[in-house]
Amino acid sequence: MLKKNQIENISEKSLVIAVLLLFVSCLEIKKESSPPKPNIIVFLVDDMGWQDTSLSFWDKETPFNKLYHTPNMERLAKEGMKFTQAYATPVCTPTRVSLMTGMNAARHRVTNWTSQKDKIHGMEKNHATLEIPEWNMNGLSPVAGDPHAVYATTLPKLLQKAGYQTIFIGKAHFGARGTIGENPLNLGFDINIGGTGAGQPGSYLGTDNYGNGIKRLKPWAVPNLKDYYGKDIFLSEALTLETIKSMDNALADKKPFFLYMAHYALHTPIMADKRYLKKYTDMGLDPIEAKYATLIEGMDKSLGDIMDHLKEKGIDKNTIILFMSDNGGLSAVARGGKKHTHNKPLSSGKGSVHEGGIREPMIVKWPGKVKPNSTTNQLVIIEDFFPTILEMAEISDYKTVQKTDGRSFLPVLNGNITADNKRSLFWHYPNEWGPSGPGIGASSTVRKDDWKLIYYHDDESFELFNLKDDIGEQNNLVSSNPQKAKELAIVLSDYLKKVNAQMPKHKKTGIKVAYPINALNN
Repeated sequence: MLKKNQIENISEKSLVIAVLLLFVSCLEIKKESSPPKPNIIVFLVDDMGWQDTSLSFWDKETPFNKLYHTPNMERLAKEGMKFTQAYATPVCTPTRVSLMTGMNAARHRVTNWTSQKDKIHGMEKNHATLEIPEWNMNGLSPVAGDPHAVYATTLPKLLQKAGYQTIFIGKAHFGARGTIGENPLNLGFDINIGGTGAGQPGSYLGTDNYGNGIKRLKPWAVPNLKDYYGKDIFLSEALTLETIKSMDNALADKKPFFLYMAHYALHTPIMADKRYLKKYTDMGLDPIEAKYATLIEGMDKSLGDIMDHLKEKGIDKNTIILFMSDNGGLSAVARGGKKHTHNKPLSSGKGSVHEGGIREPMIVKWPGKVKPNSTTNQLVIIEDFFPTILEMAEISDYKTVQKTDGRSFLPVLNGNITADNKRSLFWHYPNEWGPSGPGIGASSTVRKDDWKLIYYHDDESFELFNLKDDIGEQNNLVSSNPQKAKELAIVLSDYLKKVNAQMPKHKKTGIKVAYPINALNN
């Protein structure tokens, strides 16, 4: 027979067990009732211009929109929000580093495309009139103190810490060849397929092993695609097949995933995706332009295949897709037809701070959050992706070693605010790209409201445009509206000083290029 104190002890233990079971049960209910975090896909296209699509990002359809075939971009826009005034930088690496860090290029100082470790470009070293500053030619680094590199807490690292499977597919170009930052695995990605310090592929052809094993193509060979060597599989298709496998693996691990899908297309070498070539040659297109059109259509098929797979797996309703390009469409070199015309009505193209070099096609789909078939004229710049994506992932208590510049555009996506374009956007390029043309060259630029001021470092001259009235940037209003030029010169100068932006020196005098307001007042 149990004694009284034994009975009391059993009762107390039973009560404790019951309370613990109830607590665990409540935790399980809470866990089950918490909605899963969304999967997030950044679909970044290389060198895709504002006009390289059948989807119009203007207030009217253009001849280019009738030329190209991108039904899946059209589909994405019908299911999401189209941004008509979205911006990147004039060349690729600054955009990619801004996306990864939330910093403006003037602040992170990776102001040009990266190539070889510790080496400035020859055309910069040999610039006729300017001494180009020692910018961060080594790109992005996860380690403090790396010379000529920006140390930063990266977007995938923060997502990784929050439980995301982080996947990189395609062109990285975050750091120079031979640096720690050239490998996405060192920057917060769990998986890397195709990413190196190369800015273009050795070849788009599987029959060329994508440049692997060919001595002259070694610096640009695309890694991690051995399964496709020797096969007639275009690079865009191979990367898409690997993307689908990686998403499936993340689902098997029961983790939300962050997929950074960065196509090498549409970058040179302009090679034909034979699946689509006949269509464009039959149209009588210039041979180079026909090949270029196939790169566009192959990229669009990739987008469609990924969207189809998400639906097949039943995760499309909980997956965000952000579509963007890293700079404007190539037009100064390597294209068929007349230079600087491939992005019309926009002026110029890649390498330029005119609209053709920096205004990009952008679409965001987020089922249940973003109104389908909606459009916004909200000003957005590439560093805005950083805080927006973290907010999408419900990550709010993060810390970064760097000071960020980006602003979340989530309120616009949610429909909580209409476009607010009172902010100023900045571009800083104290560098030399190589080719010449409208808006190409060392410069600093500000856009505020409909006004845009460009300051050229070489001769310390200015261009002022009203983009609402003159989207093609044909009418320089500096002389007719000196007050607006002065107002924007002050805004631009204050920002350059604030972020301690690098400025070139005039070789003839050894004097640093003046700040815009000082040059305007001279």
